[in-house]
Amino acid sequence: MTPGIVHAFRIASAAAHIVPPVVSVPVARAVGRIVGHLDRDRRRLVERNLRRVRGPELTGRRLRQSVDLVFASYADYYLQSFRLPSMTPEEIISGFTEEGYERIAEGLEAGNGVIMAMPHLGSWEWAAHWLTLHHDVPVGCVVESLEPPELFDWYRSFRTSLGMKVVGLGPGAGTETMAMLRENRAVCLPSDRHVGGAGVEVEFFGEVTMLPAGPATLALRTGAVLLPIAIYDHPGGCHGVVRPPVAARREGRLRDDVTRVTRALAAELEVLIAAEPEQWHLLQPNWPSDRKGAPCESA
Repeated sequence: MTPGIVHAFRIASAAAHIVPPVVSVPVARAVGRIVGHLDRDRRRLVERNLRRVRGPELTGRRLRQSVDLVFASYADYYLQSFRLPSMTPEEIISGFTEEGYERIAEGLEAGNGVIMAMPHLGSWEWAAHWLTLHHDVPVGCVVESLEPPELFDWYRSFRTSLGMKVVGLGPGAGTETMAMLRENRAVCLPSDRHVGGAGVEVEFFGEVTMLPAGPATLALRTGAVLLPIAIYDHPGGCHGVVRPPVAARREGRLRDDVTRVTRALAAELEVLIAAEPEQWHLLQPNWPSDRKGAPCESA
């Protein structure tokens, strides 16, 4: 039997197709805020993340409001994503603005693919769908495997319907991703959280943690252009920002080069996240101090 959570996602997706945004958006954001108040553990993680970005002076009412905005934004992300299959190409294209797309185009002209290294910000599926519709760019993505497996299968089917080739994190992900780059695809790689596999120790928002080694390793091995990219949501659509490429050249041992490139990428991700930290959907432990349960200001 398909687990109940998959039924819940299907129902939410169907509702997003039917209910007009003037109703669904405020409802989704309100539900997100309520969930944020009920889930105290994740709320504490979000407030820690916000204070890392905004600084320790973010406290009290301002902190509580910022945390509420993160959970509202996260709910909005799901709504925006679920609406995509029912939207017309014209709506997808007109609702998306960008700065720096030419860097993606230049990278694809080189023929080695493009690595779009992204933090967990905004409706990235909208951006990927826009690339396929507006510029006929073949897009791939590497995503975490979800439990139960039926939920991952549902998401794979959903993202495939938007024009993406989907690879789940696992033992064969590196090989499959290199194959996508050889096809000269633009590949979305979440890069602000180390989930498994090889990692690199970096200083990220003033605290040492691990970030995934995959983006740098792939760029160094394939010659693909490594682009830091973020998607920011706004009422009625979203805005994509493409930063200049992170230099990924072989200078010595591969391990040392991966470390150097990953640390440069971390600095770029900090810039992108700091622009809209209330849209940073990182609700899992990401630093050693998170896992130790270090004290923080209560929201």
